Amino acid sequence: MSQEAMSEQVVREPAVPDQKGAPKGLLQQMEELMAALNADLSQLDADLQQSTGPGAPSADGGHRL
Repeated sequence: MSQEAMSEQVVREPAVPDQKGAPKGLLQQMEELMAALNADLSQLDADLQQSTGPGAPSADGGHRL
């Protein structure tokens, strides 16, 4: 199969063919992925903040002003 034919095949095939309903646009997919990433990062930040609470040493070696 030529490279040109392969690229056309990739463009026509949906990323997740088993989904029901209208196919999503690329922008909508990107927005959903960014929202999921943002939620994951927010949870990671909350976990890190909790693990570096008042009893944990600070980044400057424990010297607080």
